[in-house]
Amino acid sequence: MSTVESKFVELVRGWLVSLPHDLKIAFDAMDDENLPRNARELAVGTIIYIVSPHDSVSDRNDTIVSFADDAVLLRLGLKRLIQLGEEDGAAFRDRYAEVFDGLDDQLQLCGTVMGDLMTWLAGKVESLRNLDYKGKKIKAYLDDDEAREALFDDGLVFRTNYPVDETTIGDKVKKASTITDVMRRRKAEEARAKGQAS
Repeated sequence: MSTVESKFVELVRGWLVSLPHDLKIAFDAMDDENLPRNARELAVGTIIYIVSPHDSVSDRNDTIVSFADDAVLLRLGLKRLIQLGEEDGAAFRDRYAEVFDGLDDQLQLCGTVMGDLMTWLAGKVESLRNLDYKGKKIKAYLDDDEAREALFDDGLVFRTNYPVDETTIGDKVKKASTITDVMRRRKAEEARAKGQAS
């Protein structure tokens, strides 16, 4: 395995383990009234993408890796909302320097290894603000306290039931292809659901 691939595997393993913790950053962005509305809507869309049970991966060995696209998409979403936030985004970025420092290089590394899969995930970011979740539009989760609480509860359930930690990840993710193969299947399933050729 090349150095680039091994760095990628190590990076994604770390992101997989920290996903529930990192999801809290998106919740903080959603609640940060200093951020512009479109950045906060993007934060909500990112949360919804991650907590929605959209995984059709049934192979238990793949369960852990099936969260890899969520982990990468979360980083892409956070990067975009910082850009949308401009000055206030910079203040938010500084609050979570441990996540944002080096993020551009990390995403570039992902792009190098993932190729068209990174393009596919990056292409989702702008559409995250248009997601519906449980019959509600994104704006409901910012404007309606009850909807917001329900989403917060779903985030809590996600974090509680999340099956990945240092122990469970064990030796399940050793090669870049383990990660990219599962993503490629997800991309193909999505294309089939939309009636496209993958």
